[in-house]
Amino acid sequence: MSYIIKTNQLTKTYKGKEVVSNVNMKVKKGEIYGFLGPNGAGKTTIMKMLTNLVKPTSGEIEIFGEKLTNTSYEVLKRMGSIIEYPVFYDRLTARENLELHCEYMGYYDKKAIDAALDLVKLKNIEDKSVKDFSLGMKQRLGIARSIITKPELLILDEPINGLDPVGIKELRELFHMLCREYGITMLISSHILGEMEQIADTIGVISDGKLIKEVSMDEIHEQNKEYIELAVDDVKKAFYVLDEILHLTNFKVVDASRFRIYDTGASQSEISKTLILNGVMIEEINKKNHSLEDYFLTLINGGGISA
Repeated sequence: MSYIIKTNQLTKTYKGKEVVSNVNMKVKKGEIYGFLGPNGAGKTTIMKMLTNLVKPTSGEIEIFGEKLTNTSYEVLKRMGSIIEYPVFYDRLTARENLELHCEYMGYYDKKAIDAALDLVKLKNIEDKSVKDFSLGMKQRLGIARSIITKPELLILDEPINGLDPVGIKELRELFHMLCREYGITMLISSHILGEMEQIADTIGVISDGKLIKEVSMDEIHEQNKEYIELAVDDVKKAFYVLDEILHLTNFKVVDASRFRIYDTGASQSEISKTLILNGVMIEEINKKNHSLEDYFLTLINGGGISA
């Protein structure tokens, strides 16, 4: 397995308090790794350590197979990043900001500026100063700046902040394209769980500075298949029908009136029909599935999920 990022017992202490504790994370080459955790969990601090903006108190970081040190300049040239909010020269235009970025990165492909602005859908802004940009436009410009040098690794801290639903969808498609077509590995943090569910290949869940879980989205989906939830007027009679007549084996009683049926051996219509024919009144029946949000909250609240 080829890993672009590996950390070993990565720890950061501020004023005697550990804000990142012994984190061992692995980001595979060519994947989108979604970094999830509550505010203050340590996501941004880890991203700052990965980009050499903050030095670890202890532990090690490997990027592209090389140990990250104070002089890892060549490694950093192969990366693009947005940490917290992107900062620009406000009185300059988007193009002028990108020209300056290319200059100090030693990157002289002028066509790359047009390509980057086009990719993030920043058009018809030639004469507009960045100080007049909306938050969403600044986020787009930050992403343009992070991808303009065609990096192998992108580290993006809350990149969809300030975007409307259309903008979020466009960036989701952009991230997938950069990963699949350009082979860029991406580490993306976000508090928008539903969006991460549609973007990420692997999820890392962090809480109180500790990495609780690394798991692929395929594993999460496998564990959290669809189920049928129904509310009835007589739980005992419904239990008998499900067990003895329909011969279902994978269902459970949730509360005094509600079942969850995980068994795929019977359809929703067949279950409804059989219950009604046997004198069970159905108050509610719905097909549902566990989401990444359910998985995340269970982990954060100390639930026992294994994968």
